[in-house]
Amino acid sequence: MATPATTKLVPPFTEETARAKVKAAEEAWNSRDPIRVSLAYTEDSEWRNRGEFFKGREAIREFLTRKWQSELDYRLMKELWCYTGNRISVRFEYEWHDSAGQWYRTHGNEHWEFDDDGLMRRRDMSANDVPIKHEYRRYFVPSS
Repeated sequence: MATPATTKLVPPFTEETARAKVKAAEEAWNSRDPIRVSLAYTEDSEWRNRGEFFKGREAIREFLTRKWQSELDYRLMKELWCYTGNRISVRFEYEWHDSAGQWYRTHGNEHWEFDDDGLMRRRDMSANDVPIKHEYRRYFVPSS
């Protein structure tokens, strides 16, 4: 049996490749590197992120740069919810704090659609932010 490291993560997805795709996305987003993250998307990828709608890798990079300038010490967990053909849905939680030091846990769902090469051509995200106390955090940025 092939392992995710030796399997190209392209549609149609199996449970194994869908889980590996979700894990790869989680790792990329936790890097907080807008360029690295953007390379997983098609050049003309369409996004809905809460109430923002935009298209293309450059817009993705701009959005992520802005996001991680305000969502400090961001740490994310993604979990496969379901998959079929060229689509994957995930639930996620991430934690971050604002410049005043208030921590939040963001809960949400994403629906992803991929092209034949395994690049995401559509991302649809909904989320809610909940203020939390520092001592209730679940996700931590590893020490360097």
